[in-house]
Formats: sequence, C-alpha cells, structure tokens
Amino acid sequence: LCYFVAACWLNFQRALPLVIMTAVVAFFSCWSLFKKFCGAKLLLLLRPVWKCCQKCWPWLRWLPWAALMGGLIAWLVLDTSRNPQQLISLAGFCFLVLILFACSKHHGAVSWRAVFWGLGLEFLFGIFVLRTAPGTQAFQWLGDQIQYFLGYTTAGSSFVFGNSLIEEVFAFQTLPIVVFFSCVMSILYYLGVMQWIIVKISWLLQVSMGTTSTETLSVAGNIFVGQTEAPLLVRPYLADMTHSELHAVMVGGFSTIAGSVMGAYISFGIDAASLIAASVMAAPCALAMAKLIYPEVEESKFKGKESIQLSSGEEQNILEAASSGAAASVGLVANIAANLIAFLAVLEFINAALRWLGGMVDVEGLSFQVICSYVLMPVAFLMGADWADSPLVAELLGIKIFLNEFVAYQQLAEYKKKRLAGLPEWDGDHKQWISERAESIATFALCGFANLSSIGIMLGGLASMVPQRKSVIASLVLRALLTGICVSMLNACLAGLLHVPTERVNCVTFFSTANFSSPSYPLYTCCKELFASSVLENGTVSFTGSWAALAQGVLYLTQCCGHYNHTSCMG
Repeated sequence: LCYFVAACWLNFQRALPLVIMTAVVAFFSCWSLFKKFCGAKLLLLLRPVWKCCQKCWPWLRWLPWAALMGGLIAWLVLDTSRNPQQLISLAGFCFLVLILFACSKHHGAVSWRAVFWGLGLEFLFGIFVLRTAPGTQAFQWLGDQIQYFLGYTTAGSSFVFGNSLIEEVFAFQTLPIVVFFSCVMSILYYLGVMQWIIVKISWLLQVSMGTTSTETLSVAGNIFVGQTEAPLLVRPYLADMTHSELHAVMVGGFSTIAGSVMGAYISFGIDAASLIAASVMAAPCALAMAKLIYPEVEESKFKGKESIQLSSGEEQNILEAASSGAAASVGLVANIAANLIAFLAVLEFINAALRWLGGMVDVEGLSFQVICSYVLMPVAFLMGADWADSPLVAELLGIKIFLNEFVAYQQLAEYKKKRLAGLPEWDGDHKQWISERAESIATFALCGFANLSSIGIMLGGLASMVPQRKSVIASLVLRALLTGICVSMLNACLAGLLHVPTERVNCVTFFSTANFSSPSYPLYTCCKELFASSVLENGTVSFTGSWAALAQGVLYLTQCCGHYNHTSCMG
C-alpha cells in the first residue's frame, strides 16, 4: 500500500498502469468476497423478481433480440452506405454460415440459441476491438506490451547463440520465443492465473450460449494453449462426452492458435493486436459453428453442471514450473523446425514438378501457389479482399490449409515488409504486396490450426487421452477440420466488414519533410497521388488539383521518379 501511494504521489501519469491493474485485482477480490458472504442472501432477495421474469420470459426474451437485430440492421445500412465494399464481406459471412448449415449432421436439432449468441458475441467483440477507440487502443497497447515482453527473449538467446546468429538466422531468431513463452505460460498455470481467466471466459460462453461446461471450458482454453493442450483441461471427462461435445472440443483446437506460436508470428511482423483479437473472437464462433454443423442429439452427463474442477499442475514450486515449461517446449520447437524444413522442401518439389508438367503443354510458371490463387480466389474475394489482392490472399489460404499456417504467416510477413519498404505495388505483371485491408483479412483467415497436417496431431493427441473412443474421434475429425477452416474465414469476413482504412497523410505536408533517400509506404502512396495529378503535354509537366499551386511540384516529381516509374517521368 505504501509503495502504491508513493508511486501515485510521485507521478500519477507514470503510475496509471499500476492503478488500473490494482483496480482490476481489487474489483475481482471484492466480488469474490461478496459472493462468498452475501451471495446467498442476495439471491434470496431477488427470488421474487426472478419468478416474475420467468412468467414473462416466453415473450420477454424476444425483446433484446428484436432490439439487437434492429440496431444491427440500422448500423449496417449506415456504415456500408459509406463503403459499399463491406457488403461483400457481409455476403461472404452469410454464405459460409449457410454452407455449414447445409453440411449439418442433424438440421432439425440445431440449437439456434448457441448459434446466434456465439455469432453475436463474436460480432460484438469485433466491433469493440476494431471500431471503438477504447477497444482499439486497449488491444494496440496489449499488442505493444506483448512485443516488448517477447523482446526479453533476446537476453537468453543472445547469450546461448550469440548476437550474429539471432540477427541473421531464422531458427535462432524466432524459435527461442516459443521456449520463453512456454516457460511463462507454465508459471501462470502453476500460479492459477490461466485457470482463473479460462474459467471466467468459459462461464460467459456457457451462460449465454447454453453449452455444457466441459466443451465450453476446452474451447475457452484454446484461446491460450494449443489443440492438444486444451483438452487436457477436461481430460477426466472426455470418456463421457457426447459426439457433439467431442466435435466441439476438436473444432476449438482447429479454430485457434496457441499462445506460444503466436509469439513467433508477432516476431515475423504480424500485427499483435489482430492476432489476439482473432484468437479471442474465434472461441464463441467455434462453439457456435460446432453446434450448427453437429448439433446435440444425445443426453449430456454435464448438462446443468455449472463448473468442473481444474488442476494446477504437478509442479512443487515456481522454479520447477518454469523449468518444466521450458523443457516441454523443446518438442514443440523441434516439431516447428522439422515441419518447416519438410513442408518448404515438399512445396519446392511440388512446384518443380508442376513447372515441368506445365512446360510440356507450354504453360509457364505453373506452381502450387498459382493453382491455389485460382481455386480459392472467389473465397478470398467473398471475405472482402479486393479483386486484385484476391489471388495473393487465396495463395496464403491454400498454403495454410494444405501445408500449415506458419509458412503462410511467413509469406504474409514478406508481403507486409515489401509494402512498408515502399516497393512498387506491381513489378510488371507480378503483384509484390497486398493492401492493408487484405493484410488484415489474411491475418484473421490464417489464425487457426485447421490444416491437413493437424489431423494427425489431433487424432494422436485425443486418442492417447481416451483410447477407447479412437473410432469416434476419427469419424468426427474431418467435419471438425472443415468447421475450423470456416471459423477462421468467418473471422476474416468480420475483419473485412469492420475494417477502418488508415487515415491518409497530407502529401503536400509529407513531401515538405520527407526523406527521399529511403523509400517507405507513405512515400509510395504520395508519389502515386502526385503521378495521378500530373499531366504531360509536349514535354512539359503540369499538375491538377491541390498540386497545381505548389511551386515545388516538379522537384517532388523528380524525386519520385528516382524511385518509381511513370509516364510523367519521361518529360
């Protein structure tokens, strides 16, 4: 308390994060004490109100839905009128939901409460993160803090491997982050922090969607851990789960990514806030789509059971927990490295074979990426990517589904680096990078373990926990994989629907202070705008619009022509 008061007294602005953390901890501590000592009395006082609500419930329950739907429709009409392109993402969202309903195992048994609440929670969370100032700032701050936090990996990896290796070699630069993150997660599990967070998220999903405690807990756990670790939370209950509950557990694993590999993707340069938002948004959507494509038709043993017990691990102290987490990550790191070597080598072999086959019939440049770009191009367009960006987004989707998301995120990071470096968008007929909107859509679409190689991981992991149900798991895994792929695509549709374009810089002001010796994305966009306003007549260049009255226009044009080609540069 003395430390807290001193920090606030010396510099309150500096101590603001400490104040927020203290307030959060104090709130939940007080709430826990209130429930323990006064919860029963409060429920007794509210019982008459509850009975009254139960009598009116048959017609009262439709009022929130009607208000929500009315507000949603009004918001969509107003929002999409300013940017009609968002309607494509909305159409893609509806199309994917209809496809999943068409593939449903029991059409008549679908719990529409779970479906609508799941999609509603996903949509509300998406609006909070992508459209509201507090949500955007909070997740941007969280993403920045995670990047700073992951930067501490350098202290350990530079000591073991040396500075030159971690700066130049991918394996020594990225994979140590997985070790560090796994160690931290193990400590948080030992302290009970992760279990507390998972239980709270699970309670929210369970109360709103009406799903059982076991399946909800596993899906909530997938926000933070991988597809084989999350089922360990409910391992004692797997043997008694219904087919629908097991399917939901698998869909949750396919629809999200583990926190450990998320750190690696952030190190590539992928936006941290988008990755966090995608993983959290995937949880309610995964549960909703799992109940749409495989509804519950059996009597669950966990129906009406409010909560289940979670273990805190077998470690005896915090040092053992840290050591166990680091040791456990060795297999994951080796698995990632081995998969990258194998998949990239196989991809190169496939491309060489396709080039050879294409050459036989005078088709030049045939590759796996080219095939994916044509086959999945309509899907990428429906998610909201521009038609020009759709082939590259489709290529990333193909790599993610048929190889893995690690390779796909690497490729997406390359596109982002090229854009930020200010390279021309087109190099002849070859597109070198994709727009910010397409980057955002691709980030959400790739955020999930739903790929063909994950089938073996899922089967092996769950079958080792409940060997007696191996045949049931095998019969459900393909349906769960399809659902997981669609969940990531639904998230991408929402990202396209809610995307807010970055505010354009004032190019006249930018050029007055720009460093023309080092190209950048703002420089490229402003040069493109200057080229568009230039008119070349009889060897003389003139300008239109806001550039017409600018005395330095020709000087700026000359500087732009030093980096980019345009017909105006011939004057």
